[in-house]
Amino acid sequence: MRNERSAKAEAGAWVGIIGNLLLAVMKGIVGWYSGSKALLADAFHSASDIAGSLAVLVGIRAARIPPDKDHPYGHGKAESIAAIVVSILLVFVGFEIARSSILAIFSGVHEAPKGYAVLAIIISIIVKEAMFQYKYRLGRKLGSQALIANAWEHRSDVYSSLAALVGVGGALVGEWQHVPWLYYLDPLAGLAVAVLVLRMGYRLVVEAIHNTMDHVLHDEDSKELIDAVLSVNGVIEVDELRAREHGHYVIVDVKLSVNPRISVLEGHRIGKRVKQHLMNQFTHVSDVFIHVNPFDPGFPYKSNHHMLDDDHPTLLQ
Repeated sequence: MRNERSAKAEAGAWVGIIGNLLLAVMKGIVGWYSGSKALLADAFHSASDIAGSLAVLVGIRAARIPPDKDHPYGHGKAESIAAIVVSILLVFVGFEIARSSILAIFSGVHEAPKGYAVLAIIISIIVKEAMFQYKYRLGRKLGSQALIANAWEHRSDVYSSLAALVGVGGALVGEWQHVPWLYYLDPLAGLAVAVLVLRMGYRLVVEAIHNTMDHVLHDEDSKELIDAVLSVNGVIEVDELRAREHGHYVIVDVKLSVNPRISVLEGHRIGKRVKQHLMNQFTHVSDVFIHVNPFDPGFPYKSNHHMLDDDHPTLLQ
């Protein structure tokens, strides 16, 4: 089940790599020959997404490596580290696009881009929105933080392409109406694209660092896990449950209470059943650590009845 999950996440990363490669080549060539700064900036944005998708791919493959002596909790955090790499790349590319656009503005713009640049931008918007929808839904289905982050990069590409469309379209209107100052809309659109890239990169790097620092699922997200533990025969109470995120997997620590009069072996068997039940029911649970406590209802409900030596009941349920 988990191998199938990794295979789907890997397929999603490859869709991003191939799609961004085709778009970056198309926008780069058209942007160069049409003379559009905005379209060239958009091409660099798509090129940065190729590196981002490659980082996600590396992270997913690393997360699939089984636990070893040095990494007993597995390699799931490799995916979060890959997400940080993606975010830093976005910030770097954003600064480069901003620098290039500002230089173009101060150097002067004397003509509008060619009209066919508009067609390339419209194709980019349609393809990028389709890629966002596919990867976002796949990331939510698989619970993959890196895939969701990668999907939002596609959405930021849609916005940057829209900004490029406004810039190129405005410059073309300026040429048609003989208004030369409208030519500057093209490099200004490139600057707007840079701001969008920087904003997205900052948001993703903050989120990725947050998730890397042993992020624990909130109570509402852990409720279905607690309900599943309580459904196992022999469990009286869940004293504590912590679900730590490791990439697109979760490691669960459970403290549960059982009948205090059963044997150690019986308590151990209940713990094993809880682990098997969680790992079979939830595909995103990669491992479960269980601590079994004797149930203690506490005062005033605690019984003062002393058992006889031969009184050894088994499970409560």
